[in-house]
Formats: sequence, structure tokens, C-alpha cells
Amino acid sequence: MDLACNPLLLLLSLLLLLILAPKAALASSGATRLGKGRRLTDGETLVSVGGTFTLGFFSPGVSTRRYLGIWFSVSPDAISWVANRDRPLSDNSGRLVFTDSGNLLLLHGSAGHITAWSSNSTSTSSLARLELLDTGNLVVRDPASSTFFWQSFDHPSNTLLAGMKMGKNLWSGADWSLASWSWPDDPSPGSYLRVLNSSGIPEFVLWQGGVKRYRTGPWNGRWFSGIPEASTDYNLVTCQVTISSGEQTYWFTAKPRAPLTRVVVKRLMWDAARRTLKIKNIPWESFQGPRDVCDSYGKCGAFGLCDASAAAAPPTPFCSCLRGFSPASPLAWSLRDTSAGCRRNVELDCGHRRTTTTAAAAADGFVLVSGVKLPDTHNATVDAGITVKECRRRCLADCSCLAYTAANIRVGSGCVIWRDTIMDLRFVDQGQDLYLRLAKSELGGGEFRSLELPVFAIAALVASAVAIIGLILMLWRGRKPRVSGKLIIIFFLACMTIV
Repeated sequence: MDLACNPLLLLLSLLLLLILAPKAALASSGATRLGKGRRLTDGETLVSVGGTFTLGFFSPGVSTRRYLGIWFSVSPDAISWVANRDRPLSDNSGRLVFTDSGNLLLLHGSAGHITAWSSNSTSTSSLARLELLDTGNLVVRDPASSTFFWQSFDHPSNTLLAGMKMGKNLWSGADWSLASWSWPDDPSPGSYLRVLNSSGIPEFVLWQGGVKRYRTGPWNGRWFSGIPEASTDYNLVTCQVTISSGEQTYWFTAKPRAPLTRVVVKRLMWDAARRTLKIKNIPWESFQGPRDVCDSYGKCGAFGLCDASAAAAPPTPFCSCLRGFSPASPLAWSLRDTSAGCRRNVELDCGHRRTTTTAAAAADGFVLVSGVKLPDTHNATVDAGITVKECRRRCLADCSCLAYTAANIRVGSGCVIWRDTIMDLRFVDQGQDLYLRLAKSELGGGEFRSLELPVFAIAALVASAVAIIGLILMLWRGRKPRVSGKLIIIFFLACMTIV
């Protein structure tokens, strides 16, 4: 029968379409949660309430293997988390099962009895459910109490999202780090590992196997000293560094209406033009590290100083020795092999006399090395509770102290002291001041002297700063942030400190 000739049947057909259309749309967009005993099969997805993230099965790049993972809905190639990194599925038989005991099982095979991955979680609550939050965090939680029985944020892959932590819980021993993919189409853990160094003062370190490849420089109260340019991301994120007896961690939160943001660890590729390792260019990238030859760890060796601007203008050498030091191997240095670093020209008076008497200590002094990324802190000690002036006195009284600086430039206080060696030093824009210890004969009248300003001068400076900040805020208030569907990739971010 022709529907066009039967108005009643045509009306019933339209009503049926109106009833079924919302259900069809809901099924195509994916469910938002799973209850106990439910499953998610290959081809189905779980979508966060706001639609920002999607959980499902995927095959990366040209691979035909199947993985369970989470990605940004606006860019399916932007994978933020993978469950079965080490155990890919060979076909489309995969299913994620939320068991009655509260465990997540990734099963596959014709009978569906082979386990590829498990969350090893338990929950006695009958209300527990699996839910993908708009932060990209996959959680098993009780909606009545908001308790998380398990969360993917505790098991990061190669991506740090807003709300995730990196670092270490000193009480439980939990360690959160990022491991690169082995290859663009292989998400198994690769050779690059990004960790937050929790000994002394926090700094991010990129390892390749057991080799240290790159450091951000230590946290200075405002940013990591080697990447001051990351402060330009303040309009995108609010970040925090916690240093306490219980944890040393770093995380960030996205500001309202800011573009989607993530921190990614990727494989380094050899750049023949720059003769250095670098990350493959990524659209919408905000910052990447390492970024030049001077970011290669220890490029100029111990007590060497790297200058990237000189590296950009060959044959000018990009490595030099700090004042009071000379190449440990002049021949190797002339051949541009600077790995042996530099050695002191004149022994310290304090160390040479093998004494810590006031007279011997006073014979040494300090020379200012300005505008640098601070050295590796593996042999450094930190005391946030003293002044910089007291830090200088403490360094002079200790023959093993080689250099010092302020721990927190935001308030101009605290103390970081280096012993044993000075490694991985380079010039950076808006770099910090480092006070290097030298014997009196090496100072040549150039010893650093503390500058004390009169009270009225300090008051004038503060008033000027407040006025400038007020003007900036007035101008900024007229600007409205724009929401973008693009992903902003930030490899290292500036933050605030919680002690």
C-alpha cells in the first residue's frame, strides 16, 4: 500500500520515527556508564557526560591489532590511556566486562575466556558503576558516596591530563610516571620514561632506558628553571607542586573554557639538521623538550656551560667552562668532545686546607652565574626555611659546598646547595642566578656582593609592581577566552607550590 495515499498510515509512521529517533541517537553516541554484570563489546563506546572523552576499542596507525583505550572525542588519534598496552588483541572478539565483584576484565577469544587485562579492583557496593568522567578518568565508583574503588588516573600511559598526578606518594609508595609508546602504531611501553625526581627539590627527568636524556631543571616556586617560557600557559592552566612528608607531586587543572590540554611523552627522533634528538612536530603544540642541543643532558660535561645561541651559529663552540675552570681534556675539547667537562684551575682554600675554620672558609668567595637553568639536583640539598643570606654563610662553612641559589624565587628565600659536581648547566631566557664557589685568587675582585635596598626603594618597587599588575588585569578583563576543539599539547608546565 502506498503510504502517500493513506494519510493515517503516514501519520503513524511519522509518530513512530519521532519516538525511535531519540533512542537511535543515544545508542549512536554511546552510553555514559556501565553497571555491574554489564559489558562493552568491540564497536561499542562509553562516552563522558560532556562528550569530551570516549572509551572503546581501536587500532593505532596501520596496525590491525585491537586495544581498549580512551581518546579525545574531537580527535580519535589523540589516545590518552590504553588498558592492554602489552597484550593487544588479534581480532574483534574483545569485550570489557564489569563483574559483580567490581573488577574490570578485558576478555577475548571465541569463548571469551582469555583475559588480556584486569583492573584487579573490588567493590562490595551494589550501586558501584563504571563511568568515564569528563576529565578523561575512567572510574569505578559508588555514586552515593563518590568513593573511587579504582581509577585510570592511577595507572597512566604516556599522557598526563588535567587532574592527574605525577610524582610519588611517600606513604603508600605509589609512583606515577609516563612511558612513551614503542612506536606510533604500538602503544606498548617504550624506552622513554618521564618521572618527577622526588629526591631533594622536584624536577622532571626524561630517561631512555637507564640513561638520563633531559631535565626541566628544578622547581623554583614559579616554574621549572629550564623552561620559563612555560609561564605563558598560565592563561590555560592552573598548576600545583606539592612538597610534603607524604608526597611530592605535580598536577594541573584546566581553566574554564580553556582548550583541551595534555602533556605527552613521545619517542625522540634524530634531527640531522640540528644534530640532536627531538620530538616529531605535532599540530597545536605549545612546548616541547628537549628543544635544542643544549637540552641534551650533560652536553658540556661537569662544570661546563652550554649556549644554544652559539650552537645555532657554527663553528662557534656552544660549550664553555665556568669561570675558574678549564677543559679537563683540551685535545678532546678541540675536537668538540666535551663529555669530560671542566676542572678547577685553583683548589678551594677551604677544601685545599682540609679545614672548615672561619679563616679558610672566608678566603673563598662566590661568582655570579646568571640566566641559567639550574644544575642537576641529584646531589643537592634543600632548606626552604632559611634566607638566601644564611644560605651563603652555610655554603661557606661547608668545604663540600660548590654552589648555592634561592629555592623559591617567588618570595626570594630558601636555600639549595650543590655538592660533588655541577652538571647540565645551560643558558635560558629568564634564567636564574647561581652563585659558584671559587678560591680567592680566582675572584679578581668580582665576588658577588649582596645588594640591600633602602626601605623606601623597596616600597617604591612594590607600588610600581602593583600598579602594573592592576593595569594588566584591567586590560585582560576585557578579553574573553575562546573554546577551541583543538588539542593544546604542553610538555612541561609552570605551576604553584603547596608545601
